[in-house]
This record gives sequence, structure tokens and C-alpha cells, in this order.
Amino acid sequence: MNAIELPWLSAIIFLPLVATLAIPLIPDKDGKTLRWYGLGVAFADFALMIFAIWQSYDFQSSALQLTESYAWIPQIGFNWAVGVDGLSMPLILLTGLINTLAIFAAWKVDNKPRLFYALMLVMYSAQLGVFLAQDLLMFFLMWEIELVPVYLLISIWGGKNRRYAATKFIIYTAAASIFILVAGFAMAFSGDNVTFNMTALGMKEYPQALELALYAGFLIAYGVKLPIFPFHTWLPDAHGEASAPGSMILAGVLLKMGGYALIRFNVEMLADAHVVFAPVLAVLGVVNIVYGACCAFAQTNLKRRLAYSSIAHMGFVLIGIASYTEIGISGAVLQMVSHGLIAASLFFLSGVTYERTHTLMMDKMGGMAKVMPKTFALFTIGSMASLALPGMSGFVGELMVFLGIGTSDVYSSNFKVVVIFLSAVGVILTPIYLLSMLRQVFYGEQSQELHLDAVVSDVKPRELFITACLLLPIIGIGFYPKMVTQAYDVKTVEVAAHARQVLPVVARQQPTSLYSQIFTAPTLASSEVVNIAE
Repeated sequence: MNAIELPWLSAIIFLPLVATLAIPLIPDKDGKTLRWYGLGVAFADFALMIFAIWQSYDFQSSALQLTESYAWIPQIGFNWAVGVDGLSMPLILLTGLINTLAIFAAWKVDNKPRLFYALMLVMYSAQLGVFLAQDLLMFFLMWEIELVPVYLLISIWGGKNRRYAATKFIIYTAAASIFILVAGFAMAFSGDNVTFNMTALGMKEYPQALELALYAGFLIAYGVKLPIFPFHTWLPDAHGEASAPGSMILAGVLLKMGGYALIRFNVEMLADAHVVFAPVLAVLGVVNIVYGACCAFAQTNLKRRLAYSSIAHMGFVLIGIASYTEIGISGAVLQMVSHGLIAASLFFLSGVTYERTHTLMMDKMGGMAKVMPKTFALFTIGSMASLALPGMSGFVGELMVFLGIGTSDVYSSNFKVVVIFLSAVGVILTPIYLLSMLRQVFYGEQSQELHLDAVVSDVKPRELFITACLLLPIIGIGFYPKMVTQAYDVKTVEVAAHARQVLPVVARQQPTSLYSQIFTAPTLASSEVVNIAE
């Protein structure tokens, strides 16, 4: 059978899920066999997706590839439909890498190891399903399945306030999911035909009022996951209480689900409404950047500081999505990939530090560079990447977003200047809170309570390997961004073109006066821009 005819994507989704069925049958007393089993399954799935893409994916095509569609519940039009394109392909590879390394990072889990590895593999499967689903009901099902393992991983293996953090996470995300379901059914039943196929939904024409309502509903739902201010408050609590593997997946994969869904649904399917909401996304992106940076600086808990840093970095994704330019949207995707790698490395290293000190409070640390020089060096590299040092992936992603919004002919000059200036303020604040974090943790006088010289050991080979697997691609992307951007450039060009083609039409309609001075759109007849209020 030809490689392209094999059900690669279904196999990729089902492999971790089916593998969980064997976990109760594996003879194991101390968790050693289970951890090797979990790691083997995760790595096998990661290797399978690399092989499938290498064999069957055409990087020069923007169309859905490796598509599969099977009738699941035909009475309601529910199909198992999967496919991969430039938007989803880099994110499923990121999912495979982060989940594999997170399971490797959970090497010392001895509390309910069977349940732990089963939840990790189920979550892995559901995350892949979200990125690969091409049926709206299937997308929603995978989105919901993913919530349960995260809730249990925080509430069972988290810190002292784990139940509060887990409950807050499930309330926020489950409530947000209602908007996906309601908006999805509204899209499916709109018009003459009922369908849940995402490609068909994107081709439908929706009444203006309905499309605006759909966009707002999806923005709330995916804004919680991204997260967007003011729907962000669950994230610092979840990160503060989650174990290191849980935080790696939260920051490395779960937040990216929100950014991916915003592009897939709000930009691709609801392009007319995107014209109205794009300035809102840009403003929310600026708020995320500045607010997240300011809040990060105020945190004394190491993981909460990194959590607010994630909120700030996701603001660049919003600005890139709102830019209406190819380079801006490409920068948004690259920022998601880059932040996934950077955040996973920093949260893992914070877990390494916690294992040695049994505290996350930076004011109780100090002087650790003397006894943990390798950890200090790795933490410094990760922090430099997070503050967008040239030569690191974070610099390239943020630079592309700045270029995207700066060269956009959709916004007025004044609006672009304000967005760029305030975003730059956030960029300036980033090294302040990251460098002060390094100073508090690794410099200064050693805490007498920790007895560092007696009990603290430096990073071990397993921990060094995990960190290297994350830092090497960060540096590689920084020096050669094309190694990632070439995987999705064709698709982001198509998304930008699709979004821009509706601008002249919407510009002629009666706009909201709120945007009369900030939003402009090209006319059909020329490249000149006209005020949207005219």
C-alpha cells in the first residue's frame, strides 16, 4: 500500500489512547516499568508523526493533506474527519516533542503512577485531535477530553493549593467551551444545509449580526485558553500549583490551542467579522504584553512569574493575527512554536530547582549559581530566549510580528505607532523581570534555611538531555528561522490573502464609529486606503 493511503493521522491520534488500555495490565510495583512504557509510547507516536509528514506531506501546498473522513454518527452528521496543513503541522510536531519530554521529566512520579501515565497519554491523544480535527463536533469533543486529564494532573500531583487551582481551571475552561458548542451549532444550522465539516462551514455566508456574534463567542472561548486579559486569571494559579511536567504541557501546548483556533475559526471562517474585531485583537494584544510584564515583575513565586510572562508573550500572537499581513500571521505562528519551546524549558528548569530547594519563593532562594552552575547556565539561556535576545527564536517571532503590524496598510499610522510603542514598552520590561529573577535565584547570599552546600546537586544527565532538546531548536530557529517558517509559509500567505479580500467590501458598509480613526482598508479599484467610516 502506498504510504499516502495509510490512515496516518488516525493512527497518530489513537496510538497514545489505545496504549493506555494496557497500563492496568503491566506488572509494576515502583513505577519503573510504567515510566519506560509511557516514554516509549510517546516517543513512538512522535516518531510516527515525523515519518508520516516526511513521507506524505507536501510543503508547497496550502491544502489539507493526509485527509481521512469516516461516518461516525451519521444520524447527526458527526464524522471522524482529520487533516493537516501548514497551520496544524508545526503544532502537532510541537505537541509530540513537548509531551514526550514532559513524560521523561516525570521520571520520579511514584504517587499513582498508573493513573498518571494514563492521563498523560490520554491528554496527548486529545491535543493531537484538536489540531487535526476537521469536523467541528470532533474538534469540540477533543477539546473537552483534554480538560479532564489536566484537571486531574493538577488536583492530584499539584502543590498545596492544587484543588483550588484545578477547580478554577476547569470552571474557566468548561464555561468557555459552552461558547464553542453554541457558536458551532449556530454555524452548522445556518443556511440551507446542515454540516459540521469545517471546510464547508468556512464557505458558508452568514448574516452580519450572526457572524459578529459567532466571532465574539469564539473569541471568548479561545481567549480563555490563550489566555487573553481578562480571562487569564486561571493560568498563574494553575502554573503555580502544577507539577513541572504539567506546567510544560500547559505552557508548551495548551495555550497554543487557543491561538491555533483563533486563526482557524475566527480568521479563516469568519473573515468579515474579523475586519471589525481585528483592532480589538491588536488592543488586547498590547494589554496582554504590558499587563503580563508588569504583573510578572510583581511576583515572588518563580512559576507565577513565568506564567505571567507567558500571558505577555501570547499578546504578540494576537497582534500578529490582527495585522492582516503575511509576515505578521507567520510571526504569530512562529511565536507560538517558539514560546512553546521556551516556556517548556523554563518551567522544567523551575521544577529542577524546586526538587532541590522544595520552594518556589524567590526571596527564599539565593546564591544557587555556586552549587548549581549548569542549571544556572541553562536557566540563563532560556531566559535570554524569552527576552528575545537576537540569535534566539523569541527574537525572530517578535520581530516578524512588529514588521507585520508596522507594514500593514489596514491601520492608520497613529494606531500602528501606539500599538508598536506600547508593545515595545512590554519588550523593555521583559528583561527587567527575567534578569531580576535570575539575580534573586542564583546570586546574592545563600539562604541558611536551604543548606545548599549539603543537599543540592546540579542538573543530572536526564535533566540536561531534556533541556537540550528544547534549547537546541530555540537556538536553531533563531539563526535559521526558515527551518520552521517554510513548513507553513504557503498556508499563512493564503490565510492573509483570504482575510484581506473581504476588506474592500466591508469598508463600504456602515462601520462602527469606534474605528473611524484607526482602521482603514484598501479599495477594490486601487491600492489607496480609504477610511472605513466613509
